[in-house]
Amino acid sequence: MHIDASLIMSKWLGESEKNISMIFKTAREYEASGKPVIIFIDEVDSLTAVRVNEVGGEARARNQLIKEMDGLLDKGRFSMIYVLAATNKPWLLDEPFIRRFQKRIFIDLPNYDARLKLFEYYTSKLSLEEDVELAELARITDGYSAADIHAICMEVQTKIVSEFFEKGGDAPRKVRMEDFLDVIRRRKPSVDLESVRKMLEWNEKFGAY
Repeated sequence: MHIDASLIMSKWLGESEKNISMIFKTAREYEASGKPVIIFIDEVDSLTAVRVNEVGGEARARNQLIKEMDGLLDKGRFSMIYVLAATNKPWLLDEPFIRRFQKRIFIDLPNYDARLKLFEYYTSKLSLEEDVELAELARITDGYSAADIHAICMEVQTKIVSEFFEKGGDAPRKVRMEDFLDVIRRRKPSVDLESVRKMLEWNEKFGAY
């Protein structure tokens, strides 16, 4: 079950808590039929972050989620419901909520080898000129996220297709190294160094592998 945390929140009194309760009720129904269930909550900080100016509904929704998770950890009960969550801002999360997770894993930005694999994967269906050096692209994109690399390859592909429709011809031309370099010059990493520093500090304090 893929859940976008931002969509759970509602401006109507009590609706956010009902949404959370319904998610876990549905998960328990699947579990009762003998099926394991994974609840993946994306951008969980929008649901469980502690904010200075939060209203009562945000606190109630956070408490409801903690209550539902505690219900999965009842002693003497084996649960096949697993809760996973992702966030780019772990330092905003409520500490009682953090403690409910047995594993808290920091996923760093991709290193050189990972970036090379990403370029190989995202260009596998593109027609490349011989001058395209994926190893060099991986080298010069230090600090870029996997999403950044995907966006670079998509933008290059869009450029080639747009040229084809504008100029015509029998088929789109092959992608050149300069096409990638042009996009990279204009597209900076989406993750700033300050965020990386905060993530590393959070991992030192709360990481559990």
